Amino acid sequence: MRESGVKDMANIKSAKKRISVIETKTAANRRVKNHLKDVLKEFDKAVAEKDFAVAEEKLALAEKKLMQGVAKGILHKNAASRKVSRLTVKLNKAKAE
Repeated sequence: MRESGVKDMANIKSAKKRISVIETKTAANRRVKNHLKDVLKEFDKAVAEKDFAVAEEKLALAEKKLMQGVAKGILHKNAASRKVSRLTVKLNKAKAE
């Protein structure tokens, strides 16, 4: 039985195992991505409130979490680098205003 309540269609033992392993990995990936989204929201909130000290802390944390996601294979390294770059540009534009 899957998390959604649907019965597995697999009959072969190895296929059943793959289904359970995939569910476990999906749950772990979902937790990491949700945590990353929370950090990015906190960064955006700090920038919107013009609290640049907190925004810089959140940027460093976001960069760390993005790179951890890369290391775990959840994100592509170029995608993570692009996000870090865009966050940095956003912070610098907000500081310039």
